[in-house]
Amino acid sequence: MYLYQYIMAKKSTFRQRLKQWTVPSLLLNKYVFTLFVFAVWMTFFDQNNFIRQYNRIHELNTAKGKMSYYIEETQLANEQLVKLKSDMQALEKFAREEYYMKKPNEDVFVILEK
Repeated sequence: MYLYQYIMAKKSTFRQRLKQWTVPSLLLNKYVFTLFVFAVWMTFFDQNNFIRQYNRIHELNTAKGKMSYYIEETQLANEQLVKLKSDMQALEKFAREEYYMKKPNEDVFVILEK
């Protein structure tokens, strides 16, 4: 009997606390509630949520920066290629500096700076 009274007393306090708890009046509006649920869904649960969208935009901007760098490097390489194809002295200089080539009966000394 005492256990039953104890359980009933606990239920009544829970019911009283539940009645005292009030839902903010703004959430009772069905449009605001729907907007709130949509925002939570789009932020955390959707496949294309806002967090992923932000990361993808960041990756896209990084890729655009790399793309402009490589375009500039390609233009420099094309200019160098045109110069090497047209000027034999530039070709010889490039071969000596980059590939350490030498003429017959010639010694090449490579000096490395520390």
